[in-house]
Amino acid sequence: MSPSASEGNAKANNATDSILSIPDVADVPNPNSSITGPWTVDKALGANPAARPAEGSGSPLPYFHLLERLKTMKREGWRRFGIRNGESIADHMYRMSLMTMLAPPALAAKLDMAKCMRMCLIHDMAESVVGDITPVDGVSKPEKSRREATTMDYITGGLLGKVNGGSVGQDIRAVWQEYEDSETPESHFVHDIDKMELLLQMVEYEKRGEGKLDLGEFTYVGTKIVLDDIKIWAAELLKEREAFWDGHAHIKGDEGVAGGVAPDHKKMQDEYYSK
Repeated sequence: MSPSASEGNAKANNATDSILSIPDVADVPNPNSSITGPWTVDKALGANPAARPAEGSGSPLPYFHLLERLKTMKREGWRRFGIRNGESIADHMYRMSLMTMLAPPALAAKLDMAKCMRMCLIHDMAESVVGDITPVDGVSKPEKSRREATTMDYITGGLLGKVNGGSVGQDIRAVWQEYEDSETPESHFVHDIDKMELLLQMVEYEKRGEGKLDLGEFTYVGTKIVLDDIKIWAAELLKEREAFWDGHAHIKGDEGVAGGVAPDHKKMQDEYYSK
């Protein structure tokens, strides 16, 4: 073997060794799983200072880094059913924003559609730190709200407070609060789109599971859709779901607890989706 070939192989081996020595950088885990005592932003961000965005900067870069957590943190509701590499929080919000662009014209004419798209991309931003809390996680609605509001204060004040005079952070905080308060037509629409996106993902996972995965427990959220136009979408989707199951035994949306949703889960769902 020539010296040049030998040197090339040595370099290749060194490169391989270097790659193999890189520490695991898997998806960000749900921060709720390892926190003891009262929940705080500091605890949720973890003990690794290198991974924490710098606060008080006049640059948006720390905020951009935080948003990466939305790309890598998974939506937790699917994990209970064995879906381990499911959609991320960012996946969910991205499709919501595109769905908003397809609002029926008569409905869109009544709404500030630009705000609706921003709201879709902002409404779950706190989950970058809080994680995705589901109705059956045992976290009360007031506690969930406290964690998320505290996180939004950290993001819009601690990370964005000095960016462009703080105006962008203030706008993000206001849009998030409007969604939470759920008192405007735009917030009602985005809440419905949130539920509709979940129903779409439910049906898509069931189809991918080839009839071995029944996610009918999630059809409950369809009963909480309030706008007639989105109810039509949901009804069409659930009809599509019934055609897929084609008479096979499964959890149907109109069967409620008798259809397979445990009573304790039903109670937690009711609390979670109440205003």
